[in-house]
Amino acid sequence: MGLSSTMPVSEGVRFCIFDLKRGQHEGQELDKILFFYPTDCPFTTQLSVIGLSEGLITFTRIFSPEAACEVIEAERHSHVFHEAEADIWMVMVVEKNKEAEAIWRIDALQRVLKEVHSLFVMFHGSVRSLLEKEPSGGLVRSHLYFFITDYLTDFFSGKKLQLPFFRDCLKERGTVQMLTVGRDAAIDVEDDTLNLFTYAVLRLTPRVLNAGTNSWSYLRKSNTASHVTGSILGNFSYPAEDIYGSRDTSPVGNGQRYHVPRPLQRGKWFKGKDGFLVADIWGTEMGQVSPATANVWLQQMEERMYLCIYQHKNLTVILLIPYSSMMNGDQGLSIVRQQILENAAVKIIKVEEKLTRGWGGENAYHVAGYRYLLFDRDRNISRASPPVKVTTLMKDSLLALSKLREKVDLEKHRAKQDAPGRENDLEICIRAKNNAWVIARVTRGKELYMVLEKANETLLYATDAVDKFSNR
Repeated sequence: MGLSSTMPVSEGVRFCIFDLKRGQHEGQELDKILFFYPTDCPFTTQLSVIGLSEGLITFTRIFSPEAACEVIEAERHSHVFHEAEADIWMVMVVEKNKEAEAIWRIDALQRVLKEVHSLFVMFHGSVRSLLEKEPSGGLVRSHLYFFITDYLTDFFSGKKLQLPFFRDCLKERGTVQMLTVGRDAAIDVEDDTLNLFTYAVLRLTPRVLNAGTNSWSYLRKSNTASHVTGSILGNFSYPAEDIYGSRDTSPVGNGQRYHVPRPLQRGKWFKGKDGFLVADIWGTEMGQVSPATANVWLQQMEERMYLCIYQHKNLTVILLIPYSSMMNGDQGLSIVRQQILENAAVKIIKVEEKLTRGWGGENAYHVAGYRYLLFDRDRNISRASPPVKVTTLMKDSLLALSKLREKVDLEKHRAKQDAPGRENDLEICIRAKNNAWVIARVTRGKELYMVLEKANETLLYATDAVDKFSNR
């Protein structure tokens, strides 16, 4: 907290986490700061941003005691709020700069805050539990510092922090990207499964160990406590070098008072001799030389699990094994791994061969003639045009769609406030400045967004095109 970092700084973004229960007395204000980005901001700046955020939270509670503050729009900045846990607030302040194409959709920024917190809890437990474990705050600050700075590396383009903006309006963070949204393809996509899929795409798929990949997934819930996720891969590039460099910096000094696992750090996973991925992120078990097995906390099951990842060519299989079932720790786990290989290796090979033969690439599953995003909020799954197809759209089309999605977000929020538990169907077609049609359709928990750049077509053509797409 507050120390210099080798990470590049983007002056247009401030990101902080603070605890309203702490630092309530004069001279103790710094105690409430748990994380702040950029990390080299003076304490006066950090206190100013957090003090303003705290004031806005307190003020809005007067008028809306039941619903937490989500966004405050000022002339030059947008203040995005997320109460991750009781009195634990995450706030992002982004500068409005249309010349730099910094046109944000607030819901997309909120999803970044929610995603980083969900992933953090999966690996480290809740922020409050770490504070209770060590009330001074050093432990939780160290964990947040490394975890979030590792997470933010994925948003850097060169030395610039590039958060989701209008060019990302045909993507939906917080969903599992499927080749099909049929019910037989995604039986049970729970929050824990979603977090595992997100982590797998970020750090575990075969080519991401070296460069980077895109992924689709088939999910299956087993009869035991384990979940299985398989992925067939396409390609895109990540930066070749880790933005940090090799030197660790810590908010509690170079003495490394705390052992902090860094599951989002790049280049730490590698394939073992038996096909299972291993990493030295979690240190070593007492009396053992080999790295300790990765583990995660599943919020819905309220149980800690061993995270076992097996790879065969382009297939990644994630196995979750309850801590409570392994009496001998990693020694017992190695026996289970061996049994898995003996009983399932042939099936895994056959599944990989079948999926590879049937894989025609992302474009093969794209609906020709459309640029679209379809997602099911209830089931946390989505399907969208491949990124290479979206790049063919004009800037004005994407700007118009981003503004349309902002309007839909507002309508959904109002409907939620007026009639909780009831969703209103919605369909909007707008002609953009470049004469493209941008379309939104919301019905029964599903949302469809589409761009049609056939400028000579009529509204009737646009609505017919949406109907034909929906019937596919």
